[in-house]
Amino acid sequence: MTTTEMAPTGRKGWTIVLWGGQVLLALAFGAAGVMKLGMPVEALAAQMNWVNSAPELLVRFIGLAEAAGALGMIVPAATRILPWLTPLAALGFVVIQVLAIATHAMLGELLMVLPVNLALLALSGLVAWGRWRKAPIQPRR
Repeated sequence: MTTTEMAPTGRKGWTIVLWGGQVLLALAFGAAGVMKLGMPVEALAAQMNWVNSAPELLVRFIGLAEAAGALGMIVPAATRILPWLTPLAALGFVVIQVLAIATHAMLGELLMVLPVNLALLALSGLVAWGRWRKAPIQPRR
């Protein structure tokens, strides 16, 4: 079997790529969300400089949005119940990353975090587009 015969193509290939992206996003944003929800603000501030300039309620809200989005990456797609929530969660991650880039730029720490923010932004955009256009998940009937 040649490499081209083994490579996934068409919708199946997109489904594999998108599921991989969904899992990566769920892990990254889920971990970040749980940290922001569960850790004391002082401990967060030692790891994330922007926390020093944000109200605690905003930090917790961002954590809740990230944790909910992580669930939205997996649960609706896996259960096929309201699967349109998965690309919507990915779009929410796009918004979070755009705002994160702007915040880091205002704090002058763009060079430290820009590669990670851009990677998460690109992956979130890919999953949002892919689940809306390229390989949408059909609802359970």
